[in-house]
Amino acid sequence: MSFFVTSVNPGQGANFGGLAGADRYCQSLAAGAGAGNRTWRAYLSNSAMSDSPAVNARDRIGSGPWRNAKGELIASNVEELHGNNRLTKQTALTEKGEPISGRVDAVNRHDILTGSSADGRAVSDGKDNTCGNWTKGGEGSAIVGHHDRMGLNDSAPMKSWNSSHPTQGCSLEALKKTGGDGLLYCFAQN
Repeated sequence: MSFFVTSVNPGQGANFGGLAGADRYCQSLAAGAGAGNRTWRAYLSNSAMSDSPAVNARDRIGSGPWRNAKGELIASNVEELHGNNRLTKQTALTEKGEPISGRVDAVNRHDILTGSSADGRAVSDGKDNTCGNWTKGGEGSAIVGHHDRMGLNDSAPMKSWNSSHPTQGCSLEALKKTGGDGLLYCFAQN
């Protein structure tokens, strides 16, 4: 396994304590699933701030290939991941090898936090697209993707795994209202 969707949120919505905290969370879930011998990174971008440059999710996750808990290939490399990947509701499994409910299920958890554009880069539009670079669990907003590649219509953003729309807030309650559960994509960097 070199890719998974987190099975649960640690409890503070989009506040993971920044990128380092999100990476630690991915690492701890991977270790609990017997895959802690690799370096795990959360697929998250950071917005540029006055004291720090933007960080692109695509630059944090290594070069691939990435496989889910069942060994199914998600993408061979970064270009394929951001192009014609194999990420679907059936392949976007948790670290436990379980599927995540999506738009057509009783409980919709398809919004996955990314803070990224479709090509995996930080969005520089002057808005908060990362819940304060993953430190806010209340007010704010973050860009999410749809792990099940489904939305309100058939537009490209609605089918995007990593860049569908902003959330209504950063708290767990706000993320649930939008259609998610504060989940992350985790990738093995090595």
